[in-house]
Amino acid sequence: MLGMKRILFVDDDPPVLEGLRLRLRPFETAWDMTFAGTGGQALAEFQREPYDVIVSDIRMPGVQGARLLRTVSERWPEAVRIALSGVTNPQETLHLVPIAHQFLSKPCEPSLLEATIEHCLKVSELLPERRLRALVGRVRRLFPQRRAYTNLQSLLSDDQATVHQVAELIASDTVMAAKILQMVHSAFFRRARRIASIEQAVAYLGLDAVRSVVLSAEVFSQWPDKPVASSLDLDRLQRHASAVANVAHALTAEAPVADDARLAGLLHDIGYWVLAHESPREIERAHACALQKGIPIYEAERETIGASHAEIGAYLLGIWGLPYSVAEAVAHHHAPEGVRQAGLDALSALVIAHALEGAGDSVAFRSTLQSDSRVGAEYLESLSTSLSWDEAIRRASAANNCGARNA
Repeated sequence: MLGMKRILFVDDDPPVLEGLRLRLRPFETAWDMTFAGTGGQALAEFQREPYDVIVSDIRMPGVQGARLLRTVSERWPEAVRIALSGVTNPQETLHLVPIAHQFLSKPCEPSLLEATIEHCLKVSELLPERRLRALVGRVRRLFPQRRAYTNLQSLLSDDQATVHQVAELIASDTVMAAKILQMVHSAFFRRARRIASIEQAVAYLGLDAVRSVVLSAEVFSQWPDKPVASSLDLDRLQRHASAVANVAHALTAEAPVADDARLAGLLHDIGYWVLAHESPREIERAHACALQKGIPIYEAERETIGASHAEIGAYLLGIWGLPYSVAEAVAHHHAPEGVRQAGLDALSALVIAHALEGAGDSVAFRSTLQSDSRVGAEYLESLSTSLSWDEAIRRASAANNCGARNA
């Protein structure tokens, strides 16, 4: 079983565990699976050897599922945590948001459970080092821009607020957008759905559910006492992300990948929010390295941290259940040559938008850093798409002008 992924299933109902064991038998050659009947037994299993994924029921005697997942998040944060439960109370479900990466409702189709686990294992390959997966796994909440969050609170208190208005405000903030999409791609409130449009996500959840999430202390409403990395300007970073999202969407126009491209643009730097709050000293070290060596910041991050903000952010989005195409685009937006591409997809649209938008991720730092300028007309031509470089520039300019007017 050397090298196999270790999955722990926890449920106090023996027939449920036996049913899981039978349904998942085809995966025995790929997964090292353990089935525990209590939370205490599950913790004992973790103490013997850590697991890659834990799938736990919530309502159990003794060590309940929420307490179990919280303990795992504190002691073994590198494990992906999936709640599998019949809990339907929204307030009870909200308490799980900081400690469960995904939520599946009972009864759960075997194919959905299998696909969810496989997705989590696949995105783990984007961030191979266990230490860095633990850094991301420790994230309980990320912190949106105060202004965007306050404006959204005010809007949601208005009975006349529309789905479109709420979605526009959410889409102006990377953190709020990612969290709402996590809610949609898991069954925290409703049956999980694959949605890449913020407006569709808000409409699907409903304004009452969005209001519950936004006003929840577990999800958003507290800001950290500890300082973020002083070299990083998160407001400037947000403006950069929004501009890249607008350009990526403009490049794909009416293509089927347009929503994925916009979403990848909006979320492509979410790894910086993780690092800024969870590991600010690492950001400062990378910043100093980039200045000293005259290299792009993402290269300095790989030297000093072991991975760049791109891979770190992609892993977070992946374990939150967002589409793999979006996570992959985020992971490789500085190194698209690592992925086979044909035509204009979410990754290539993000890469081109990133190049056309200007200084790239370095714009978010308070010092002038080396920009990454490798992408140009030759890259676009290699994709065998009808979009020309001149047309890409024209669309980027129009998108930026539109974004400036709407700011």
